Amino acid sequence: MKFLWTTILVNNMEESLKFYQEFLELKLERRFSGAPGMEICFLGEGETKIELICNEKIKNINPGNAVTLGFKVDSLDKAVQSVNKRGIEIKTGPVQPNPHIRYFIIQDPNGVKIQFAEQLD
Repeated sequence: MKFLWTTILVNNMEESLKFYQEFLELKLERRFSGAPGMEICFLGEGETKIELICNEKIKNINPGNAVTLGFKVDSLDKAVQSVNKRGIEIKTGPVQPNPHIRYFIIQDPNGVKIQFAEQLD
């Protein structure tokens, strides 16, 4: 079995695309209508993608905090500066739970937790 994508239901496609494309620098792979009133976007490069779905029939989506998407960064300090520059609130951290990793967590426009992790040698 091979992991393909994570699907996130979003309230506003444009706001979500801006976050994932501009801030996380994920490439928009494809964008299409899944059905009347439904738009689907796949982002990322390589094998694993993020799928965003905006459906006019589903309002006030709250994905909760049960899922975290993790992204590797070369410098956690630079990632913190980038988040602060954009006025995004850091929800957790930065923390270093062991000698091999440092991380912090923010939320996307829909409340999904996004973790930035620097792996240390």
